[in-house]
Amino acid sequence: MFEAFKKGIVDLYFDANPNSWARRYDFPARIDGRVTMDAEVTGLPRGMTGLVFNTRRAPFDNPVVREALIQLFDFEWVNHNLYSDGYSRTGSYFQGGHLSALGRPADAAETALLAPFPDAVRPEVMDGTYAPPVSDGSGRDRKNMRAALDLLKSAGFELQGRTLVNSATGQPFAFEFLANSSLPEQERLALAYQRTLRLLGIDMRLRSVDAVQFWDRQKDYDFDMIQMTWQGTLSPGREQQFRWSSEAADTPGTFNMAGVRNPAADAMMEAFLTATDPDEFVTAVRAFDRVLISGLYVIPLYHMKEDRIAHWTRIRRPETTALTGFQTPTWWHAPDAAAN
Repeated sequence: MFEAFKKGIVDLYFDANPNSWARRYDFPARIDGRVTMDAEVTGLPRGMTGLVFNTRRAPFDNPVVREALIQLFDFEWVNHNLYSDGYSRTGSYFQGGHLSALGRPADAAETALLAPFPDAVRPEVMDGTYAPPVSDGSGRDRKNMRAALDLLKSAGFELQGRTLVNSATGQPFAFEFLANSSLPEQERLALAYQRTLRLLGIDMRLRSVDAVQFWDRQKDYDFDMIQMTWQGTLSPGREQQFRWSSEAADTPGTFNMAGVRNPAADAMMEAFLTATDPDEFVTAVRAFDRVLISGLYVIPLYHMKEDRIAHWTRIRRPETTALTGFQTPTWWHAPDAAAN
């Protein structure tokens, strides 16, 4: 399809691949201006793509261990070397939308809603100063590795030679990353993360299975870590319970991959599902976002800040882009455009 687009057989090309956007548009029609590349930030939340910890299993039932592994994910290295610096780091489950708690201190209404759960939200998430860890982009940031090792020591692990082991049992820190073979990008990302973990003596084994086996293991939560995307929405509803409720954690086939059993999350979902005005709704969703961020259930990955589309200039679009992004049914062919 991209080759057809280059030749003018196809008018429009949505491009969600950062490497493609950075490297593939050096063809004649783009160079001479007959093809243009448009990118627009929309009002839709970008949601959460992350590496999911199965908290039903040790050692991921320990939030300190999860925090250490989040510290060890080198987004800056991955973004530069794998994705041409085309992504932004994700920090919120409603990233980029007005429902996100990221960068916003909790107001009085949120504070009151969360008051029955004093330990559910980390202080830096509550005051709006939280951000995912930032590395020097080297793939072996010593500062982040030292911080992660200190956390792991506090969780009962120690380095013996070049292997991280449980101090009490001597068992090596090892887990399996389950990848879907039909999505090769998962394996590519996992190998990059595996490389960093090895520097700290952690053995992450990569197991790639076909789509059927992947689904069978996913629905039964038979994995240590997988990659998952939860799409963002401007109007979260009962689907969130299918993703995050305590009930869903014990029900096969839900999207509660992390095994979240958090009374605060359950209460926040109930609050926004029963909200009777927009302010109550926004308050409850932001509080819910804070609870999920604080739970350290995933290693947050990345998102594309804008929608990206390339098109021949004979195709015109409105000057104002919709809240939900490019709406190509509102675009038109301009017969007075330069011949292509």
